[in-house]
Amino acid sequence: MHILQPKHLKLKEEEVEKILKKFNISRSQLPKISLDDPALPESCKVGDVIKIEREDKEEKFEYFRVIV
Repeated sequence: MHILQPKHLKLKEEEVEKILKKFNISRSQLPKISLDDPALPESCKVGDVIKIEREDKEEKFEYFRVIV
């Protein structure tokens, strides 16, 4: 992983359920990320949800993607 690349973390199923409830969406409504993306952690498979943490100065932003 490159130093400028944001963190990509694979979420556990319990965490995924909390996020889907929080935003009142289904897994298919999440933005997509390709399984071939080099930033993904190993042992990821199609259907897993990834949390991407980006930092801007002192703020942290979280983004969620489903692997396709």
